[in-house]
Amino acid sequence: MSTVSDSKKIIIDTGPLVAFLNKADTYHEWALMHFGRLNPPFYTSESVISEACFLLRHTQEGVEKILDIIERELIFIPFVLVNELSTLKHLVRKYQNIPMSLADASLVRLSEQIANSAIFTLDSDFRIYRRHKRETIPLIIPR
Repeated sequence: MSTVSDSKKIIIDTGPLVAFLNKADTYHEWALMHFGRLNPPFYTSESVISEACFLLRHTQEGVEKILDIIERELIFIPFVLVNELSTLKHLVRKYQNIPMSLADASLVRLSEQIANSAIFTLDSDFRIYRRHKRETIPLIIPR
């Protein structure tokens, strides 16, 4: 399911990044298709990069490939955790029943900071999360 136009800035979550780099991933073909259609650069947070590196640590050159993508400026990391602590704490508290990860909170906040953005994710929790308190977040997500 894609609810986003080509003009949106794309914020990438852990799932599609891992699926793109891991041929054995269930969503590899889906991620590959969308990476071919979406225009870089993508935006993310260090929390997402950390999760992806952890999940790809046993994949051949997985961590190195992520670092290469960042070095080639296909992914930007504009999010500064220390500047957003209060907002992140509020989001994590608000969605504690889900529960919300730090990476998810950082992407919700990043979607508030980057105008005309959508989140590229495999995580259905983003259908529940809201930016600016009540606004649904445009998503690129499987059905």
